[in-house]
Amino acid sequence: MTHPNDALFAGEKPFPVIATCEHFAGNEKMIMKAFSFQDEKGPVFDITQDCEDGAPTGQEKDHAEMIVRLTNSEHNKHNMAGARIHDYTSKYWKQDVDILVAGAGERLAYITIPKPTAYEQVKEMIEYIQAAAKKAGLKREIPIHVLIETHGALRDVEKIATLPWLQVIDFGLMDFISGHHGAIALSNMKSPGQFDHKLLARAKANCVAAALANGVVPAHNVTLDLKNFEQTKSDASRARNEFGFLRMWSIYPTQIDAIVEAMKPDLSEVKKGVAVLLAAQDAAWGPIQHEGELHDRATYRGFWTIVQRARLTGIDIGAEAVKRWFN
Repeated sequence: MTHPNDALFAGEKPFPVIATCEHFAGNEKMIMKAFSFQDEKGPVFDITQDCEDGAPTGQEKDHAEMIVRLTNSEHNKHNMAGARIHDYTSKYWKQDVDILVAGAGERLAYITIPKPTAYEQVKEMIEYIQAAAKKAGLKREIPIHVLIETHGALRDVEKIATLPWLQVIDFGLMDFISGHHGAIALSNMKSPGQFDHKLLARAKANCVAAALANGVVPAHNVTLDLKNFEQTKSDASRARNEFGFLRMWSIYPTQIDAIVEAMKPDLSEVKKGVAVLLAAQDAAWGPIQHEGELHDRATYRGFWTIVQRARLTGIDIGAEAVKRWFN
């Protein structure tokens, strides 16, 4: 039987289906803890190893080499660890790329580019990463994540979203607010202001629209109330249901479960999706009727995305679906 990826996306790039939670870890101790959380919880979140804020001054090279070592280690069991490099204005960003791509390019889940102020900067950085990958003899594309946290990046977000290798557009709240020089009160770094303030709502909506229009995953900023599970869950729910974000950052262990829980697909949709896809595969992906409704490739694509996201968040999709599509 033809696999959904082959039947539904022949000749096309399928929409990225990645973890709904991205957990940041800055130093070796925190990265190792994050790997232990993946052992405990399963592959339901990515780990972003941070070269930008994580590297002690003067130790940038050693820090990047440490990330290479951990990415290649037995601790990275699920190959769900990426890295954030220094920003365009830093003299270290090319060094980060050279070390990370040459040393761990086969296993690095993604590279995150922070704080661009223009489309041209992102384009140049991606081209440098592509050249480094070619030099290293890599045959894979390294997924690129871009942080939209400046006026210039927001202005150019629709162009940025069209760039090659791009997988995620992240919205960075704190730097974006700081860039307004007091016009947005710092209290809006927390809820409800981060969702209700008109300038912030506009920025978030624009990022999501640009991402989704170009087959890119939109990711939401962190919750600053680190230890409050319910607040994080509420923020993740609002981000998902009111703005369309499909992913969110975590910077504290208790936030991981809250984000995964809030961004899980609806269980009834998952069950329906599995049933429809099983029947569609049996019918060689032609149109079918299910519970009095007509379904064809258009709905199959939507259900396939839901089912893949469900599996990534730990939802049981049934033995038959796993056997057919994930073994």
